Amino acid sequence: MLEGQFPLNTQFYLRSEAAWEAMLADCKNAKHSIDFEQYIFNYDEVGKRFVEAFLKKAREGVRVRMLLDGAGSFPFCNSRYPEELRREGIEAQFFNPIRKWQLHNISSWFLRDHRKILVIDSGIGYIGGVGIHARMKGWRDTHMKLAGSIVRQMQSVFDRMWEGARRGKRFIRFRKSHLSSYETAGLLTNSPRIYQRFIYHALRRAIRAARSYIYLATPYFVPSVRVFRALRGAARRGIDVRILLPVKSDIATADVISGSYFTLALKAGIRIFLYRDSMFHAKTVVIDGRWATAGSANLDNLSLLFNYESNIVSVESSFVQELRNHFFQDFHFSDEVLLYEWIRRPFVRKALELVTWPLHGFF
Repeated sequence: MLEGQFPLNTQFYLRSEAAWEAMLADCKNAKHSIDFEQYIFNYDEVGKRFVEAFLKKAREGVRVRMLLDGAGSFPFCNSRYPEELRREGIEAQFFNPIRKWQLHNISSWFLRDHRKILVIDSGIGYIGGVGIHARMKGWRDTHMKLAGSIVRQMQSVFDRMWEGARRGKRFIRFRKSHLSSYETAGLLTNSPRIYQRFIYHALRRAIRAARSYIYLATPYFVPSVRVFRALRGAARRGIDVRILLPVKSDIATADVISGSYFTLALKAGIRIFLYRDSMFHAKTVVIDGRWATAGSANLDNLSLLFNYESNIVSVESSFVQELRNHFFQDFHFSDEVLLYEWIRRPFVRKALELVTWPLHGFF
């Protein structure tokens, strides 16, 4: 389902399959180039459709580049298919590939390319949280189609990541994006370098500057100490702070870790909502009706401190308002967590949450 179109030239897709269909349709119309960057790409019924579309365009002379993360797309990376695609003219690369014995090693979680970018003919761009895996069908997510000058920024960051992967680099520099006085939207990136965590720093500044409300949506809630302190401080100042999470995510450990923050958050006045309609995978933030961001970055340490991410940030009122509307639509399908009920959760759950505290820095 296609929802919303604004001066930013943004179209929103709130379900994974809607985003897949839109991306495939535009890929089929590509004339010159398709640049595709994904964290999770699985060669299943969904992935095969993308591969077939890419092969068809490559045979027509369109340049097709696939940049996939070596861990998130591990099964595809270690299959015969990448080499077959290369023989057919598709350029395929993997960022920071790992070996099988590393797959379940904690070190493989870091320095990942978690971005989801698609650029077609340098004029149409897709960005958001949607991956390419059949199990994601029906997930509530937020993906965007964009046109105009912002797509040139997307092309630039793709090219930079592509070149870094080609050279086998794990630490890649990106330029900071600034919104000038005449711009209402821009592309923000995040990288593991301390001074290049642009999404993380922009989020912290926006939280500190909030005056009315802060709405955050994320599938996993494992904030850094500074972000969590800022959110609690905002709630104590009387700001309406709400966090929207899935009632059950695709990672059970992450659910337990997220829950370990609830008591402190609720006592500070933060309101927590659990989305029950489907798996909730959107990553969006709206503050005061004046600032918003959406993209690939989860509200956890891995995304904000240790991995490569890409988000759209905007102060354009129509963009911000549409994302705000999404929150209120989602609240309708969510249950609020109340402190007096939460503190009565089973002892086993409390014990598991306590045990996970040493792991917070790794999620």
